[in-house]
Amino acid sequence: MVFGKEGFFSRLKKGLAKTSETLAGKIVSITTGRMALDDATLEGIEDALIAADVGLPTASALIASLRDAVKSKDVATADDIRPFLRKRIEALVAVGEGANHAGAPHVILMVGVNGAGKTTTIGKLATRFSADGKSVIVAAGDTFRAAAIEQLAEWSRRAGCEIIRHQAGADPSAVAFDAIRAGIARKKDIVIIDTAGRLHTRSNLMEELKKVYRIIGRELEGAPHETLLVVDGTTGQNAINQVKEFHASIKLSGIVITKLDGTSKGGAVVGIVNETKLPIRYIGVGEAAEDLQPFDAALFAEALI
Repeated sequence: MVFGKEGFFSRLKKGLAKTSETLAGKIVSITTGRMALDDATLEGIEDALIAADVGLPTASALIASLRDAVKSKDVATADDIRPFLRKRIEALVAVGEGANHAGAPHVILMVGVNGAGKTTTIGKLATRFSADGKSVIVAAGDTFRAAAIEQLAEWSRRAGCEIIRHQAGADPSAVAFDAIRAGIARKKDIVIIDTAGRLHTRSNLMEELKKVYRIIGRELEGAPHETLLVVDGTTGQNAINQVKEFHASIKLSGIVITKLDGTSKGGAVVGIVNETKLPIRYIGVGEAAEDLQPFDAALFAEALI
């Protein structure tokens, strides 16, 4: 299995094609034949950014910087607009790229709402880490769904890693506890803990998640080393509230954006980072394990614009 960056760019570009068509296509349409970069042109570009689901606050900030660049002559022609926006978007989304690799084992807690793709993402990460020569344990902490436990068991079989699982309906904190103990005792490199999908508005479920978080920290100092929120890319700007609410309950270290392939809302990635200041750790543009890759700000901005 190959996880190369070059091959992924073509899949990323294909996955973001609808968003790029909405954004870059409209920019080309707006600027073609225009001699002056006037207010009407800039307003049209702002509308294109909003249509790509970048969000009003982020679109306004991008247009403000573009307007300044036009005044200073850094952007002198219509042909300068897309390269300028690509660089600005790259700078906006390049927040804290790269993982914290502390911990022995390194513990990753995965959280998110129902249907975001947490369990599949864990399977893909386990496959990636195993292919890199890391020893991995996955913990089937979504005990509310027997199907999630079986799904993770199948992913662990394919990845060649161990799984800690209890019966459906068991206490998810107990699964996390056993996974941490097993990871320490067996000298594993990485432990990835699944959790049940939950709406950020359900306070009782968020309290349960806080309990899992506390148990992990109690059993291994400094853990979880990463707490990643998995977000469905098709939800667009609606994901921002998810991120903020989860971050308020348990401190997130980053975000995983799934299902970016085929959506016209890929611009939401820019708005999510700009408004939450949390880094995107991975993005997914397909079903295969290699379709989930570490986020690269430059590749993303190039594929988008």
